[in-house]
Amino acid sequence: MNDFVQTTTPYQLLGGETAVRRLVECFYQIMDSDPVAAGVRALHREDLSEPRERLFMFLSGWLGGPQLFVERFGHPKLRARHLPFAIDERARDEWLYCMYKAMDELEVSGEIQLNQDMRDHLEQAFWRTADFMRNREG
Repeated sequence: MNDFVQTTTPYQLLGGETAVRRLVECFYQIMDSDPVAAGVRALHREDLSEPRERLFMFLSGWLGGPQLFVERFGHPKLRARHLPFAIDERARDEWLYCMYKAMDELEVSGEIQLNQDMRDHLEQAFWRTADFMRNREG
């Protein structure tokens, strides 16, 4: 009997490092330019290069790829790291808007391919994580 079980991760299904990096780049382009995301954009400093790199590192591990964030910074402690920022339902929804729109744009361009099950899984996982970041009412 073969005890070796190969599991394909969301990281691999998306296309690995290149796809995750493009997802993060597209996410921040949307955040930086789309008026719908003005509130969440205002929570960030002008230069988005550091948050861009941190999100890439975090998503790499979160999606089942290399644990870049953990290797460099330790446990993500997402909620604690986000406490200095006023994150309410609107900020959560604007963040999700950027992420879902980035997935849409990359899928339309052919840079990533998502079947419906994978899309549903990612949307639910992003929603749960973004909702957990809320630290203000409203």
